[in-house]
Amino acid sequence: MKTYRRQALSVLVAGLLSMAALSVQAQAVKVGIVGPLSGPFAHYGTLFKQGVEAYIASQGGKLAGKDVELIYRDTGGPNPGGTKSLVQELIVKDKVDYLGGFVFTPNAMAVAPLIQQAQVPTVIFNAATSSITEKSEFFIRTSYTLWQVTVPLAQWAVKQNIKKVVTAVTDYGPGVDAENSFKSEFTKQGGTVVETIRMPIATTDFAPFVQRIKASGAQAVYTFLPGGPPNLGFVKAYNENGLQKAGIQFMGTAEMDEFDLQKFGDAALGLTTSFHYSAAHDSKENKKFIEELRKRSPDAIANYASVGAYDGMYVIHKMIEATGGQKDGLKAIAAARALKWESPRGPVSIDPKTRHITQNVYLRKVEKAGATLVNKEVSNFGPQGDYGIDK
Repeated sequence: MKTYRRQALSVLVAGLLSMAALSVQAQAVKVGIVGPLSGPFAHYGTLFKQGVEAYIASQGGKLAGKDVELIYRDTGGPNPGGTKSLVQELIVKDKVDYLGGFVFTPNAMAVAPLIQQAQVPTVIFNAATSSITEKSEFFIRTSYTLWQVTVPLAQWAVKQNIKKVVTAVTDYGPGVDAENSFKSEFTKQGGTVVETIRMPIATTDFAPFVQRIKASGAQAVYTFLPGGPPNLGFVKAYNENGLQKAGIQFMGTAEMDEFDLQKFGDAALGLTTSFHYSAAHDSKENKKFIEELRKRSPDAIANYASVGAYDGMYVIHKMIEATGGQKDGLKAIAAARALKWESPRGPVSIDPKTRHITQNVYLRKVEKAGATLVNKEVSNFGPQGDYGIDK
């Protein structure tokens, strides 16, 4: 009888262990996606969602053989305190394995202590201030930094015999990075920044600023504004005040974003930007990316935010693969540091030291392809890292 009981107990324990193993194996990997899903910057949340879900769909609905549970959280906009609370809930209550998203630098900065303590790998899909990745070893970035896309533009400007430039940027972290990166490289190359203008983030009337640019005697203006209404307002003021007719060249980065590009109309023709992605990039990977986006959302727009999310999920995929789907932040980050792949934007890699993406930067000019405005890549500056670390 005792032998029978021992055998029955052994079978029961084995069964329970087997069930537990199957439960662990079947458990979905949880990924928290943080960004604005409401308010004036809600399009970023939509773009993140489209890029994330397109990547998972491209892999047959699973990553490294694991189901993925996506948990979206709405920051509403620049909201460091609120974002910190949302991420704390995602880590403590939802027990996420990975985080992704983050449009605004202050929001990303606010969560650095949380992800550091909890060892949750966090992929930045957008926020572009260089110092973000220095705030936690668990940050990885698949977007860009202002230094990365601006330094080659400043070098190009000098080669075009542009000697005098005004910088006009929105007065917050990325804008200050943009101003500093352009001024540093342009003056190093022998150019002169005749005036630096910082515009409040709530600005809606750009006429006074562009009038100052027009009166400065500069040959060009280098500008940085957050995506959305500010871009449209600044370009409208640039044209209405006759800067283009006066020969003051427009130089920017994300200002001709595909999300807004058609809204500019012919006012955007000829405007020059230096950036890491164009929806017009000619490669099979980009065609596949756009196809995957539009399978799910026929009106989806391929732009820097959606490609940042798409590539961000590639990085999360590889971290899941490296850890077998188990929660191991250190092992996941170690795997991410070694990644190299062919992105829709071109060849990319993760810098093992900075955990920031190295990528080609292109000079783009707005042209028409039929009735559609496109950012045509007219030059490739080649692979660029982040020049802003430790600046």
